[in-house]
Amino acid sequence: MRGQPTETLPGAGPEPDPTRPGTRPEPDLAHHGDAEVGPGLVDLAVNVRRDAMPDWLADPITAALGDLAGYPDPKPARAAVAARHGRPPAEVLLTAGAAEGFVLLARALRGVRRPVVVHPQFTEPEAALRAAGHQVERVLLDADDDFRLDPARVPADADLVMIGNPTNPTSVLHPAAALAALARPGRVLVVDEAFADTTVAPGMAGEPESLAARRDLPGLLVVRSLTKTWGLAGLRIGYLLGEAALLERLAAAQPLWAVSTPALAAASACATPVAVQAERAIAARLAADRDHLVARLSALPGVRVAGRPASAFVLVHLPGAADLRLALRQRGWAVRRGDTFPGLGPDWLRIAVRDPATTDAFTEVLAEILEA
Repeated sequence: MRGQPTETLPGAGPEPDPTRPGTRPEPDLAHHGDAEVGPGLVDLAVNVRRDAMPDWLADPITAALGDLAGYPDPKPARAAVAARHGRPPAEVLLTAGAAEGFVLLARALRGVRRPVVVHPQFTEPEAALRAAGHQVERVLLDADDDFRLDPARVPADADLVMIGNPTNPTSVLHPAAALAALARPGRVLVVDEAFADTTVAPGMAGEPESLAARRDLPGLLVVRSLTKTWGLAGLRIGYLLGEAALLERLAAAQPLWAVSTPALAAASACATPVAVQAERAIAARLAADRDHLVARLSALPGVRVAGRPASAFVLVHLPGAADLRLALRQRGWAVRRGDTFPGLGPDWLRIAVRDPATTDAFTEVLAEILEA
């Protein structure tokens, strides 16, 4: 894929005909990991942590249920999130999950001329753009280069650029300097940091390579989620960080009272120093569990772990992975297929990081299938 030109894709229209030479089916952008799981399956397909909710988070959410007769008031939660990231409240927009943020961007920024999505990454940003009628271009990062970002690959006249950090599904953590190099006047740079709270670096107290506190980069918009670490996928809570004028445009496209009172309570609780300290401890444990998973996978014949994983999942290349995924399901294990991510294909799988005992059980089954 090195040197591969960008792809331009219409916001609507017929899919490519796989029977014609030189064409291939379009990845299913609407497919997500939750479609892989089911009764009796151990879930390695969804990247949401499922540990018990701490009291400091559960108690405010429970207490908020007594206030459901009133309309939600986002101001306290917005102030709490702003304080966490060292920003004024006007630079925070609370959303019903990070996914709503992508929809707001696609709807509010209809005037952009050349939107570019850097892949492989979470498919909702492109799906939202296409649903809003945008002509989308893709920059496909190179597997042989461990999916690392080269800012020069992004067209200079792109006025909307979207990229994940750390990136789902590659688990690559791009250097903040490389991302900052993409910012410029006249461009909206969207950095999806839904998994930023899962990252750690030796000797660093905070989130390595995060741009959440950067206020000096023109057009920067950071997307954050509370879904992953705190197991709140069903509550729908996330937020956007960026210039106040840009957030005002997005807020104008948002429905009234889009974020529920319990979700606002969760946002406030997760922005406290207690929460941030707990988050860092969880990320450190995750790093150790991830190292264990990578070591076990790397010992298996034919399995290649992409790059240096930095988040709650790893991406692996394995010839015949599509059939292997089905064989794993028959043995009780759900993993995430890779072919629905642009830039990947049927020989890729995404595997969630779990505790060492679960990893050992999984890799034993995987080894048996590979040896059969």
